[in-house]
Amino acid sequence: MATLTQTATPLSLDAFPDGLKTTGQHPPLYDALRPFDKFPKSISGPTLWKAEDYKDAPEKWTHRFSAEEIAELSATSDAFLAAKTPLTGISKSNFPLPKLSALLADLREDLLNGKGFILFKGFPVEEWGNHKSAVAYMGLGTYLGYFVSQNSRGHVLGHVKDLGEDPTQIDSVRIYRTNARQFFHADDSDIVGLLCIARALEGGESDIASTHNVYNTLAAERPDVLKTLIEPIWYFDRKGETSKGQEEYIRTSVIYLERGDNPRVYTKWDPYYVRSLGRFSDAGLVPPLSPAQLEALQVLEETCQRLALHMILEVGDIQFVTNSHVLHSRTEYKDYAPPAPRRHLMRLWLSTPESEGGWRLPFWDSNEKKRGGVQVDDTPPVALLDAE
Repeated sequence: MATLTQTATPLSLDAFPDGLKTTGQHPPLYDALRPFDKFPKSISGPTLWKAEDYKDAPEKWTHRFSAEEIAELSATSDAFLAAKTPLTGISKSNFPLPKLSALLADLREDLLNGKGFILFKGFPVEEWGNHKSAVAYMGLGTYLGYFVSQNSRGHVLGHVKDLGEDPTQIDSVRIYRTNARQFFHADDSDIVGLLCIARALEGGESDIASTHNVYNTLAAERPDVLKTLIEPIWYFDRKGETSKGQEEYIRTSVIYLERGDNPRVYTKWDPYYVRSLGRFSDAGLVPPLSPAQLEALQVLEETCQRLALHMILEVGDIQFVTNSHVLHSRTEYKDYAPPAPRRHLMRLWLSTPESEGGWRLPFWDSNEKKRGGVQVDDTPPVALLDAE
C-alpha cells in the first residue's frame, strides 16, 4: 500500500511563516478504496442528523459571542496587530485565547465527530473593519485547524464575492467568484469557515445537508446511485491549478470509507468540477459522463435539496461546516447597486490532520498538518483583506 508520507523539502520562513505548506490536490490511494459491498447498509451515530432536528431549534446550532468573549478576541487581535506578525504566520501560539479555547475545543470535536456545523453570531465586523476582523477570524480558526491555500494564488484568507466573472465558463472560473448558484458540494479541506462582511440585496442564502442522512436515503431509495457514487470512475477537473508535472484532472470516487477499523463514510464532491471536463473528454483523454453518472449527479442534488437545513447569514455571522460529512450550497444572489458594498464573505479552509483527530482519509497526505487545499508549486500563502 502507498505510504502516508512524502519527502519534505525545507521551507523558507519568509515565504511560509508558520513553516508549513499546503499539500494540495492528489489522487486517492487506489488500493485503500473499498468496494460497494464493504460499505454499511445504513449509518447511525452523532454525525447523522435531519433538518427537522434543527429547523425550529436554532439554539442547538448557534452561539452568540458574549461581551467577555468579544473582549478577549479584541485584546488578542490588538496585540497581534501591534506585534506586526504577518497574518499568514498566525497560530494558536501567537494568538492566545485562554477563555475561548475550551469552547473552541468542544466545537472542534462536534465539527469533526458530531453534527458538523455551527453558526456564531455577534462578531463585530462593522466596528472592527476588515483588518482586525480578519485577524480575529483567522485567530479563531487556528483553534479548529490549520489554514490551507484555497487557489493557485495561495489565498489562505479567501473572499467569496462576485467579481463579474462568467459562471458559464466552468472549466476556468471558480464559482465563488461569481453570483451564481452553488450546488451542494464539499470544499477541498476538512472544515470551511464563512464570515459575513456584507449581505446581498437578495439571495446568497445557505443550505446544508447531513451526508450521512443523504447516504441512508440513497441506500433505501436508490442503491444503484449510491453504488455509482462509490465507484472510482469520477474525474475531477483541476481547472489549471496544477503544479509542474501534474495531470489536469484526478480520477477518484465521490463517497469513500476511511482507512482502518470501524471506518466512517466520507464524501468529496463538487459537481462543477465534474461537469467542466468537456475539453478533456472531447480530446479522448477522459471518458465522458455516462448516463448512470449523469443520473447520479441529479439524484444526489435533488436528495440534498430535499433533506437540507436552510440558514441565512447576517453581517457578523460566522458559519463553520465540516466537509467530511456535511454538504453545503448557496442560492444565486443579486447585489445592491453601487456604491453599496457587494456581498462579501471571508472564507477559511482548515485542515485537521489524522494525527490530531482528523478523519483517516485514503490519501497520502492524511497525516500532514496542511492536508488538502490547492497548492501550485511553491506559491506562498497570501492573506489579502479583500478579493482580487
